[in-house]
Formats: sequence, structure tokens, C-alpha cells
Amino acid sequence: MLDLQAYLNRLASAEPTPGGGSAATLVGAFGAALVGMVARLTLGNAKFAALHTDALLLVSEADTLRARFLAARQADEKEFSAVVRAQALPRTTDAETAARHERIQKALVGAAEAPLHAAALAGDLLALCERVAAFRNVGLMSDVVCAITFGCAALDASEANVRVNHRYLKDTKLVANQMERLAAIQSAAGRHERAARAIVANA
Repeated sequence: MLDLQAYLNRLASAEPTPGGGSAATLVGAFGAALVGMVARLTLGNAKFAALHTDALLLVSEADTLRARFLAARQADEKEFSAVVRAQALPRTTDAETAARHERIQKALVGAAEAPLHAAALAGDLLALCERVAAFRNVGLMSDVVCAITFGCAALDASEANVRVNHRYLKDTKLVANQMERLAAIQSAAGRHERAARAIVANA
């Protein structure tokens, strides 16, 4: 896996991957890392001894989520690369054109599914943000706010990448199904975001 500077250089290049969907997963991973940090620092603070069990569990969940975001990054790049390869297929004959169209449509399904999965992970991140905010470790609330912000950014960016693939997908039933799933993710994520921000505001 590329180190951060190499990744940013590739992201800034004219190469088709990585792109926005990939970057969104890294933003989410940063948010999950911050949740893990806040949980670990709370765990190590004797003043929050009563939260030891909850903090330990949150450390594990945040670390797992961070790993899932990184796996989602690789999946996003793989799925979009499939679209790029399909678009490069020849179309000099009717048969080639039809085969190319079929390959593109198949690839677009995966290219939309990858950021939809990332959106679900962003929703999971915001749920963890609500829980870590509830520790009310005041000295770390700015880190909680950053995690919330990164969760929202990852969710919004993932939505954009779902929608851009839907512009070219011809399977309206599949598009409707994915949009229904996205709406459910956004609804739950919004509740967690609002709850987390309310805790921060009153901490």
C-alpha cells in the first residue's frame, strides 16, 4: 500500500485512480483513528475509571472500523479501475460495441456499490462518534468534533460517488435499490451526528 505522500502524489496526478471515492475512505479512516485515540486516552485516565469497559470496547470497534475503511479504499480503486478498463474496450463493430456496453454496465454496478459500502462505514463512524462523545472527556472534545466532521465528509463524498455512477447505469431497479439503501444510511447517520454534536455542545 502506498505511503501517505505517495498516495497524495498519485491522487493529484492525471491517473483515474485513486479518486474521490478512494479519498473519502481515507477521510473516514482518519475519523475512526481519532475515535480510537479519544477512547484510549479516556481508558488511560483514572478519572474515567467507570468508563473502562466501554472505552476498551470502543477502542476495538474503532480499530476494526479503521481497517474496514482501508479495505474499502482498495475496493473502490479496484471497482473504478474496472470501469476504466471497460471504457477502453474496442467498439469498431456492432458486436464490440454491445460487448463494451455490457462490460461498462456491469462495472458501474460495482463502482456504485463500493462508495455505498463506504457510506455505510461512515454511518458506523458517526455512531461511534456519538458513543465516544458521551464519555464527556472535555479536553478531547475538539478531536471528537474532528471525527464527526470527517464522518460527515466521508458520507457526503461517498454519496457523490454513488450518484455519479448512477448517471450512467441503465438498470433503474438497481439504482432505486441502492438509493433506498443510501437514504437509510443517511437517516441513521444524521441521527448519530446530531446526537454527538448535542453532547459536545453541552459538555
